[in-house]
Amino acid sequence: MIWILLQRFGFLVVFAAFFCLFAAWNPVFLQGGNLLNVIEGSAVLMIIALGMTLIVATGGIDLSVGIALDFGAAFAVVAMKSYGMDWFGAACAGLIGGSIIGLFNASLVIGLRVSPFLATLSTFFIGSSVQRIFTNGGGPISHRRMPEEFRNLAIGDVYGVPTEAVIAIVLVVLYFLILERSIWGRRIHAMGMQRSAAIIAGIRVNRILLLCFIAASVTCAVGGLIAAANIRMFTPLSGFSYLLDAIAAVFIGAALHPRGRPNVLGTLAGVLFLGMVANGLNLMGLNFNIKDALQGIILVSALALAVAQQRARNRLVS
Repeated sequence: MIWILLQRFGFLVVFAAFFCLFAAWNPVFLQGGNLLNVIEGSAVLMIIALGMTLIVATGGIDLSVGIALDFGAAFAVVAMKSYGMDWFGAACAGLIGGSIIGLFNASLVIGLRVSPFLATLSTFFIGSSVQRIFTNGGGPISHRRMPEEFRNLAIGDVYGVPTEAVIAIVLVVLYFLILERSIWGRRIHAMGMQRSAAIIAGIRVNRILLLCFIAASVTCAVGGLIAAANIRMFTPLSGFSYLLDAIAAVFIGAALHPRGRPNVLGTLAGVLFLGMVANGLNLMGLNFNIKDALQGIILVSALALAVAQQRARNRLVS
């Protein structure tokens, strides 16, 4: 009976179990301020995961999302520090930096017909080297006199809600409307499920891939703007820390979908789960190394149960 429940509602059971565990272990976990911290702390990861969701929905994967974040942060900080741009000009420069990564990925996948995995992996290595060369070995570029308007991307609020959370929510709604409620979204999912059939149906696959790679990288660059505004500097290769969590969130969300496809709401659930686990383990005061190991075990368990839930659902349908 318990195994059947885990198969059908595995992820929800795990989510609820750890929520109750953390709440019982430390009452601070349930305080409104801490729950808001979970949402705020998950904002950048949510933005990166949205870009990853878009690419995975096309049937590919993007290992360069962290590079797009880094380029967004680097272009914005350099624009302000070296060229004296205002906050809006710097933000636009950051988005342009992200779009360069998207265009490069698209040129490899569409122009040279390299698989998305290898193309974005190449972009990751090239982008990492460019950052180290530009910063003479990987030193940060700080800008302590950053305009207040730019800083507010990370430390500001809109009617009491942190600005970065508001940006993430707006992007979640936008991605949901595009991927789940538009013709363009249906074409993207059709590509992801059966590309050859999509081509036969007259879908312009290459044009959609181009737009998706650019949109995903620009989205990740938004995360880079927030990251730079938060610490008032650009730190080379900082985007890599979001890559694996973004992949995990997307595939947790895909396993929760009735048809096993990437989706915005599922990705949101995956991101919130990862944020909750990280916050709860911190409140438990565990050793750093033990915390990382436990986080990995919890993630693997959640993924396994989500996949089992999807398979059980498929057996019921068939």
